[in-house]
Amino acid sequence: MRRTSRWRMVVALTAAVVGMALPAGAAEAATAAPTASAPPPMADGFGLTQVDTTTGSATNFNLTVTTPEVAGKHHIKIILPSGYYDDPARRYPVLYFLHGSPDDPVQQNYPAFGTTNSMITVIPDGGARGWYANWLNQKTAAGAQNWETFHLQQVIPFIDANLRTVATKKTRAIAGVSMGGFGALHYAQDHPELFSQTASLSGDIDLSANAMDLRLAVVASLIDAQGAFCGSSSGVCDPNVDPYKPGVDSDALFGSPYPVFNADRVWNEVDPSQHMDKLAGVGVSIYVGNGRGSVTEPEFWLESASQHVKSRMDALGMSYHYVDYGDGAAWGTQCNGGHNGGCWDQDLRDLIPRLERSFAS
Repeated sequence: MRRTSRWRMVVALTAAVVGMALPAGAAEAATAAPTASAPPPMADGFGLTQVDTTTGSATNFNLTVTTPEVAGKHHIKIILPSGYYDDPARRYPVLYFLHGSPDDPVQQNYPAFGTTNSMITVIPDGGARGWYANWLNQKTAAGAQNWETFHLQQVIPFIDANLRTVATKKTRAIAGVSMGGFGALHYAQDHPELFSQTASLSGDIDLSANAMDLRLAVVASLIDAQGAFCGSSSGVCDPNVDPYKPGVDSDALFGSPYPVFNADRVWNEVDPSQHMDKLAGVGVSIYVGNGRGSVTEPEFWLESASQHVKSRMDALGMSYHYVDYGDGAAWGTQCNGGHNGGCWDQDLRDLIPRLERSFAS
């Protein structure tokens, strides 16, 4: 394959991938009964400090927080059931939803989220190219990048302290699109004691040396090889804004990506496709299309990644829920089989009722 053709595919892939004490005031915040016209009060704690003004409605709002674990300000989108304020004694399971690259929680407005009245949905910031991991190099121009610590050790207990959740493995799920699909499987593999269900929607879930193009796509997001290219998992794209600046070293995230003398050891350690055995006892769902068979459509390559994971689960004798909707013709009215929100909303319309049944069982 000519170098220019290979790089076009990498650019296309990159455009798409990409028991604690309660803090003071948290108990009161969790049980307070605010009016239905305003979001519930949320107390700082677990390393999170709220800044700026909370925006949105009483049941769909966005917080902004800072943490020493990740440089900058970060949004957390929270979607409460419409009946959340009707019964102050009722508690709810939680779906943690991880966005893709280079999106933001505020942009995650899938209509499917409004189809449930039996769970809380929390969408934490994962950065434009945070990759839901604690970076090996914490001294780059990007600053602190401990995303896994931020999400699992700070956001989850913060939510449990401030909202009426059922804080158990059984009633906690994690799912994500694209880069977030990697994050969902990666987090569930690292901490299966936290989640009963995990789901990848068009996820980058094979980062093995056999999927080198996906590795290079991750690297491109780190070194800002995209330049002026703009890709967004929500379809929102501003060509005047480069979300991948500042560029950092290609080894900053997981070390060297090249399979020479075991230099890519960390890539193999975090690659979901190689560690599906860690998800024994966790419900696994995988959704993917085929981009209508076009090699310049990221979904074409992600279908291959999902197939590799499926083969691994079959070899392990695991049960799972797997949907390959191909060109999307039979998958809702807005899905064309590509790497886009129309397909992911339909994925969620299939996933959410299944999560509800699991939580209620």
